[in-house]
Amino acid sequence: MNAPQQTAAAPLIRPLRIGGIALAHNLILAPMAGVADRPFRTLCRRLGAALAVSEMLTAQTALWTSPKSVARLDHHGEPGPIVVQLLGTDPELLAEAARLQVDRGAQIIDLNLSCPAKKVCRTGAGAALLRDELKVAHILEAVVGAVAVPVTLKIRTGDSPETRNALRIAEIAQASGIAALTVHGRTTACGYDRPAEHETARLIRARLSIPLIANGDIDSPESVRRVLSDTDADGLMIGRAALGRPWIFREILTALSPAATQGKLDRDGLAPDLSEYLTEHLESIYALYGEARGVRVARKHLGWYCRRLSQDPGLGARINQSASAREQHALLRELLAGDWAKAGMSEQRPLGPSQCLHLRETWPIAGRP
Repeated sequence: MNAPQQTAAAPLIRPLRIGGIALAHNLILAPMAGVADRPFRTLCRRLGAALAVSEMLTAQTALWTSPKSVARLDHHGEPGPIVVQLLGTDPELLAEAARLQVDRGAQIIDLNLSCPAKKVCRTGAGAALLRDELKVAHILEAVVGAVAVPVTLKIRTGDSPETRNALRIAEIAQASGIAALTVHGRTTACGYDRPAEHETARLIRARLSIPLIANGDIDSPESVRRVLSDTDADGLMIGRAALGRPWIFREILTALSPAATQGKLDRDGLAPDLSEYLTEHLESIYALYGEARGVRVARKHLGWYCRRLSQDPGLGARINQSASAREQHALLRELLAGDWAKAGMSEQRPLGPSQCLHLRETWPIAGRP
């Protein structure tokens, strides 16, 4: 008697299709407010991300002329597919905003039902929408019906651990024509304080046929193996782990799918041309925002690079006080000449939640440009 044939396990790093758009693999940069601007998205794409989602953009088009929104709307020279994430509560406004963004070149529209920031949730937007399943259905149907490009959705697992409803939201999403669903493994009430759980994503995967993307605490090749094994998700979205470490995509690709790696890593797990990448990152920030504002934006990125790669608290303090592009380039050269290059990958330091996102300054609310 012939032994039964065993089906080979799917590779961890594999192509991903969202609607009619084919991606080379399944590692995606998350839409972090105040972080995932065009310079950072472009850097992460160069360092291996298959897709990079924009910062959330308010659906209130009257606010698109504010300086912060103008920068968010800038996709000049960015590698496609272009993904624009919209935030709002009104189905008609979101549908019109989606149409306008597609007219401007967006190839995927993503809807934000995942932001837990208090100033967002107080308006009923972001993760607060999870409390109103009927409104969610109206929003999804309106936006999907308004554009010919794929519409995706990012959610949390529910409002609180006691009221998780992500499975019902996921079913609404699939019935509404959503092309892919991203599930962040925390509730709104949890913020970023608790470890992410991916059991909810596993339950959703068993019920949905559309692509599922898992998000939350994905920060290493080992966590990629664990989360994909736990959830059977089609893709992974990486957020805070990329702060000060945009090469994490190349690191994971090198470990799990060397053939997919765009370039090689050196013995320390870093790109040998890291100096070139980070220098160009600073230059692209100044080009987008102008030097005065760009220096302020660059401070946080340099601070994250410093916290990842340096044990010198004095260097971090000088970065926080830096006031010119010239000074910041000098500080970057000093950082890249430091002892981290000898210490290797194990010395790259993790960032805590308080060191990551600064949502208080990231996006306009009605009446606040």
